[in-house]
Amino acid sequence: MNWEKIRGNWNQAKGELKVRWGKLSDDDLTMIDGERDKLVGRLQELYGISKDEAEKRVESME
Repeated sequence: MNWEKIRGNWNQAKGELKVRWGKLSDDDLTMIDGERDKLVGRLQELYGISKDEAEKRVESME
């Protein structure tokens, strides 16, 4: 699944994101609103990982 599909089905994708990354709150997902860069940034903050690592984790979902 590519990011455009995830973004187009954001309400369904939010559930999967919460399962994969349990630290993401409903407020986080509302703020991210399908924007890949925002998700990467929030994962960096919540998990204390580098941008490259966050990118890899998001890519694994795509």
